[in-house]
Amino acid sequence: MDLAERLSERERLRIAALHEYRLLDAPAGDELEAVVRVAATVAGVPNATLNLIDENRQCQLTTVGFEGGDSDRSDSMCAVHFESGRTTYVRDAGTDPLFRHNPWVTGVLAEVRFYASFPLVTPEGHALGSLCVFDDEPGELDGEQIERLEDLARIVLALFERRRQARINADLAALAEERQRWTDTLLETIDVAVVAADRNGQPTLFNRAAREWHGLDGPAGRYRLLETDGVTPLAPEREPLRRALREGGVKDAEMIIERPGREPLHVSVSGRALVGPGDVRRGAVVAMNDVTGARAQQRAIEEARRELAAANADLRRSNADLSNFAGAVSHDLIAPLTSVGGYLELIGDEVDGRPRQWAEAASRAVTRMRDLIGSLLGYAQAGSAPVRRATADLADLFEQVRTDLRPAAEAAGATVEAAGPLPVADGDPVLIRQLLQNLIGNAIKYRDPSRACRVTVAAEHGPAGWTVAVADNGLGIPSEQRQRVFEMFTRLGTGTAGGHGIGLSTCWRIVERHGGDIRVDETPGGGTTVLFTLPDRDGQNSGDRPL
Repeated sequence: MDLAERLSERERLRIAALHEYRLLDAPAGDELEAVVRVAATVAGVPNATLNLIDENRQCQLTTVGFEGGDSDRSDSMCAVHFESGRTTYVRDAGTDPLFRHNPWVTGVLAEVRFYASFPLVTPEGHALGSLCVFDDEPGELDGEQIERLEDLARIVLALFERRRQARINADLAALAEERQRWTDTLLETIDVAVVAADRNGQPTLFNRAAREWHGLDGPAGRYRLLETDGVTPLAPEREPLRRALREGGVKDAEMIIERPGREPLHVSVSGRALVGPGDVRRGAVVAMNDVTGARAQQRAIEEARRELAAANADLRRSNADLSNFAGAVSHDLIAPLTSVGGYLELIGDEVDGRPRQWAEAASRAVTRMRDLIGSLLGYAQAGSAPVRRATADLADLFEQVRTDLRPAAEAAGATVEAAGPLPVADGDPVLIRQLLQNLIGNAIKYRDPSRACRVTVAAEHGPAGWTVAVADNGLGIPSEQRQRVFEMFTRLGTGTAGGHGIGLSTCWRIVERHGGDIRVDETPGGGTTVLFTLPDRDGQNSGDRPL
């Protein structure tokens, strides 16, 4: 920064300091007028003035002995030396080379001869102007007069500073008052209850919400603070406001406010101590939030959980009973039926005519009963057996099912194949194998006798996981009945094939226990497509596995 720039910056700071005092074009006031009068008396001259110099002008704030006013800065005698911060004293300005051509000397503005100027310099070194004394006759000042006039210049600056500080204090007081009004308005507007206490723990402030919550705005009454059980009185040492004062702070403490003639409130309280100089606690303030509804909802949820746990326990017992029943059926019914079927075959071999027909009919009934019991057993196992999640290779499971159903498929002239690669999915391989076997077996069983049976299995990955489609070209299912087929013992009566209406119910239970869904759609060109989803575990995609 060169000299001109430094001078310009210094002048900018000086002007800023001058404007900070807010003296220009303002009344001088009694104290400053008195100081100027004393200055004239000390100097023994008739004229004195308090000059402030800004960017363009000299402002005579107050004068003695003449009527003051503003003049151009270039015409000012004080502007010549005031920035140096040193006293200027001239016995006869008419003979001084710096001042003899000045309009205040030549008679244009005045005919000054004796002249003395005492700069007004701030503690930061900024010259604001000067205290000036003068006469139209030459004169002199002794050393004591000069010292007293310099003292008066310092007094003027102190009065400037006092006036500035008074203004700042007034502004701060106004700001504090405005902030207090804003704070009071906020406290009265918000729906959070705020309570403050003094150093002795005695409440000193209840905002609007706090007054309402404590019943202080209504008829005279006494509120009570209770523990969260709503019965036990809250001990004084456990009151959140006192705790905040004693412990320095409190967070999320809960209590019940019992109000006269109104429902009690469950509140959550947080706050802290108000600390003054020397870490002395002057009081405390707390804020309260109404959690009555939230806690009621929480209690209700905890009650849905207890009821759900009880229902789950009942369901587990029911499943266990069903599993035990299935075991009993397997042992106590299927075994005797097998024995009955064997004896009926022996009887049929030994008789002819109508007795043989009766034996064969009874044998067929035994077979149907055994198949029904097997279906019920499969349904029970699908619902009660634990789901053992593992890597389920659908391609391998499909091959196993196709092998098991090959005799039935060959007898029906059915083609069973995969339409593209089948994936490795997440699930219970045993249950998924049962699921595929039921769906493919149904497709073969309910085929359209007017055309060759064709069954295809395909899989596609999407946001929900793997969707597996088992499609056939059979008789199809009317759209209004597609949801019913998953209900127990539902038989639509299509075709001549038998059935118990349990197979698709078993499929629904298997898919539901894997967290997926199952639905029935129409195969393009006629037939039924059953689609089921196997969700990915932890959102991870499974890989494809070709046939």
